[in-house]
Amino acid sequence: MTDDVESAGDEVEKLLAALRSGEDREVAEDLVRVLMDLYGDGLARIVAVLREHDASLLRTIAADDLVASLLVLHDLHPDDPDSRIRRALVPFDTVEYLGIDDSGVVRLRLRGGCRSTAQAALAERAVLDAAPEVVSVAITTAGPLLQIGMEPPPGWSVAS
Repeated sequence: MTDDVESAGDEVEKLLAALRSGEDREVAEDLVRVLMDLYGDGLARIVAVLREHDASLLRTIAADDLVASLLVLHDLHPDDPDSRIRRALVPFDTVEYLGIDDSGVVRLRLRGGCRSTAQAALAERAVLDAAPEVVSVAITTAGPLLQIGMEPPPGWSVAS
């Protein structure tokens, strides 16, 4: 997402927190809910028309970060979370996508010698930006490398 989307989201959260702490909290929450429903219904109509007449145009506008975030918010994005996550992870050739579990946790594994926390943090951010509906991202590293030596294992004897 762009900085504009993130800053708008941060501002909305601050305003909602202020509204929730006031005495007219329920009225404010109802107002937000009605507006969200109205915008969601409008977006749903736009998406329906685009799907019917030009599905490629829907994909084009869904590629925009701001539009994508609004479509995801209203569960209208043309791509499922799995597809969006796979696309977001393309630049991370050392990150293996293991899937999303039933609780909404995305599982990733760092492959090869890449155990960089910076790489993991970038991959996690990419996943959360692509699929904000995800609950969390769990990152593991590939198992330990097998050490192969020239001597027999302990306890073995070599008969000549």
